[in-house]
Amino acid sequence: MTHARRYVQEDLGSAAPGDPAACGQAEMTSFDEVYDQPDLRHFFRVLGHWDYQTPRHAQGLFRRLAAARPRTTRAAAPVTVLDICCSYGINAALLNHNLTLEDLYAHYTSPQAAALTTAELIEWDRAYYASHRRPDAHRVIGLDIAANAISYALAVGLLDEGFTENLEAAPPTPALLRAAQPTLLVTVTGGASFLSLRTFQPLLAAAHEPVWIAALVLRTGSYRHIADGLTPYGLITEKAAVPTYPQRRFTSVHEQRYAITAVTAAGEDPRGKETDGYFHTALHLSRPAKDAAALPLTTLTKDDRRPESIIERDSFRG
Repeated sequence: MTHARRYVQEDLGSAAPGDPAACGQAEMTSFDEVYDQPDLRHFFRVLGHWDYQTPRHAQGLFRRLAAARPRTTRAAAPVTVLDICCSYGINAALLNHNLTLEDLYAHYTSPQAAALTTAELIEWDRAYYASHRRPDAHRVIGLDIAANAISYALAVGLLDEGFTENLEAAPPTPALLRAAQPTLLVTVTGGASFLSLRTFQPLLAAAHEPVWIAALVLRTGSYRHIADGLTPYGLITEKAAVPTYPQRRFTSVHEQRYAITAVTAAGEDPRGKETDGYFHTALHLSRPAKDAAALPLTTLTKDDRRPESIIERDSFRG
């Protein structure tokens, strides 16, 4: 698996020997085969078996963040969102349409979907998403090296623009930089373990306004190398210690043991989370300090299960 191929990973599994993430990702089941299919039926069939649910949690978070951004900038709503490691555009589907992740699972695993060719599915999906489009839909740019996934998302109208570039390996094209200029919110729901500042720096430099970066990061890994590097760009990173968000079920006892050990080593408590059979992610939000003061993270991570969120700022663990 090449370095470019790893860029599409959603922290669901695998890394090559010698990669900085290899010591952890090698302990996880690989789902490489789902990421660059002609359409996303295989993605939902395979990951549905393991209750993959990160986009469900991202939906509410990203809608609140996108709605909050015009209050901290001169730009008008709706905002431009850049989704890194966007895969088939699932985050865009949930951000901009009156649909749930459960709706998408049912749609793509249905007998009707199974009977279609990819071309027929694309036509069906164009109508499907058009009929559920929200009036407050945001412009979404997708970045992922999986060409089939990007092509699908563009073909069905989930992405306004899509780019198959690996900024970890090469500088961005002028077209990507032009598209990124109006970005106000950058989102990452998978792949943080495979990213470095090489991906973020040129995008931040191109943006006309200071951006917010929202990343859901596995508790088994660290985001510090990215968070520290964002400081020179005037962005402070807050980590919401609670709530955490289940990602998927473990595929084996071996995976669970690895996760519990890694989370404990990071100074976190796995009880009630990884001990209950799921990988968990935590939200890391990077913003200018004035925005963080004006809109506390607790107001953006409201969760009915808990009275309030606990924020670790600047010196967060992980």
